[in-house]
Amino acid sequence: MRSVPSTDAYRAARDQLLRALDEGTPASFRWPDVGAEFNWATDWFDVIAGGNDRVALWIVEEDGTESTTTFAEMARRSERLATHLSRLGVAQGDHVLLMLGNQAELWETMLAVMKLGAVILPTSTMLEAHDLQDRVVRGSVAHVITTVGEAPKFDAVDGDFGRIVIGGAVDGWSDYPDSLVEPDEAGPARPSVLTRADDPCLIYFTSGTTSKPKMVVHTHTSYPVGHLSTMYWLGLTPGDVQLAISSPGWGKHAWSCFFSPWIAESTVFVYNYGRFDAKGLLSQLERAQVTTFCAPPTVWRLLIQADLGPRPSALREIVSAGEPLNPEVIARVGDAWGLTIRDGYGQTETTAIIGNPPGSAVKPGSMGLPLPGVTVTLLDPLTGEPGDEGEVCLDLADRPLNLMAGYFGDPARTSDSMRDGFFHTGDVASRDEDGFITFIGRTDDIFKSSDYKVSPFEVESVLLEHPAVAESAVVPAPDDVKLNVVKAYVTLAAGWEPSAETALAVLSHARTALPAYERVRRVEFGPLPKTISGKIRRVELRDREEQAALAGAEPLADEWRDSQFPELAGDRASASRPR
Repeated sequence: MRSVPSTDAYRAARDQLLRALDEGTPASFRWPDVGAEFNWATDWFDVIAGGNDRVALWIVEEDGTESTTTFAEMARRSERLATHLSRLGVAQGDHVLLMLGNQAELWETMLAVMKLGAVILPTSTMLEAHDLQDRVVRGSVAHVITTVGEAPKFDAVDGDFGRIVIGGAVDGWSDYPDSLVEPDEAGPARPSVLTRADDPCLIYFTSGTTSKPKMVVHTHTSYPVGHLSTMYWLGLTPGDVQLAISSPGWGKHAWSCFFSPWIAESTVFVYNYGRFDAKGLLSQLERAQVTTFCAPPTVWRLLIQADLGPRPSALREIVSAGEPLNPEVIARVGDAWGLTIRDGYGQTETTAIIGNPPGSAVKPGSMGLPLPGVTVTLLDPLTGEPGDEGEVCLDLADRPLNLMAGYFGDPARTSDSMRDGFFHTGDVASRDEDGFITFIGRTDDIFKSSDYKVSPFEVESVLLEHPAVAESAVVPAPDDVKLNVVKAYVTLAAGWEPSAETALAVLSHARTALPAYERVRRVEFGPLPKTISGKIRRVELRDREEQAALAGAEPLADEWRDSQFPELAGDRASASRPR
């Protein structure tokens, strides 16, 4: 097994965190110094893969077909693929747009591109031609790698870039190799490149909930080394089987399906399905003996609406990330499985920075504590003063290694995000006397009603406690008297109709469960607008309410207001009295 100083430092830091899973949070943890030159694919993955016949990647399709790839096989395949890509012109520093689903080629291509010192631009297969045009131009794309099924999308994309296709021949495209099993003697081996630790390695596009997607640049250390914190939060150990519900193309996929499991020398288990099937997913958790399971809040909500059944027998750790997890969901899964969903927090711009690590006390609704190597400061958005409530920020004087290099091609936005000596996340949270941090909302989601501050997340958490509510999004509805009143857009659970009776039930629940200033005054039923990564686009709903207010005071066609129900008249009167 090859060993170099950077590998040894990396392994020592990883092992310290593995020990901490049994011994407690490592207060002495420091990010490893991997030196001026580092490449995770060669200096870590190839090292742990040498002679390693444990399964690195296990993919199961909906029809039951499956494939497995060992660590040693993955190292060999990525090496041969890197040689092939080099012959097709992929060179150090090139930007390679990678548009693949959960298929083995995704993992081996990420390793191969990394080995060449090129920069990976992971991209969702849900994008259409106009989205791809934007990414090709703003991302300075030199090469595209995709499947024969997705290739036609690029017919309408202008640009001088190399095209490499998987799964069949396409005019104007170069073929991905049919076989990477046997050594290729057709030409010279992969060029040996040296990548600096601070060279760009990945560029991720954010989900664009409020504007055109930002392009987040991560280096050969900020994600590959920075995900030590994510491994620790997930609770991964060597030999584990990790299943994370995540779509390729987004940062969370790299978090839980690439870097963290392979840092821990765990198996990445993937279950591909076309339409969500709770029974099928639960069956795979048992059959594959999954030990660690990570799913976004939407999936957890769907699971609790189904019959969770007994806990999958090998399951040890369950976590959630992507959006805050409501306490009601944590409680219901805990009752069924005897396990606590541990919430965590981070952004595309970072790895996991706040979380509830394994074995720690969990306060329902809290994101947890700052993770090893990260210091979190809460800054008042108006005064900039630190306190126990404010914007989640990272002090650049002690810059954590797991923070992005910046936004590609946008120095102004980079500078703004790192103004006044702090990286600003745009998320507001509070910290209690024990140091636990609880999400309040995005700085642009929180609003005023009368003279009170309303946290959409707090209201949505309470709404979710009602059996009619599968999902909700709370936004301000302009009001002449109160400035804004609380409006809830609700996706109904199965068996509930968008009727006056349902509206009264939801509004009555809000009346009894929330303080007057946070009570829902208007409700509308229907699907929620989302980004292709599944995040709710509240900006669309806010704009809709503002346009409705400009048009007049009448309710929207599908809207129910508390003023329509005599049963809630007393509630309105008490809410209008000064406090």
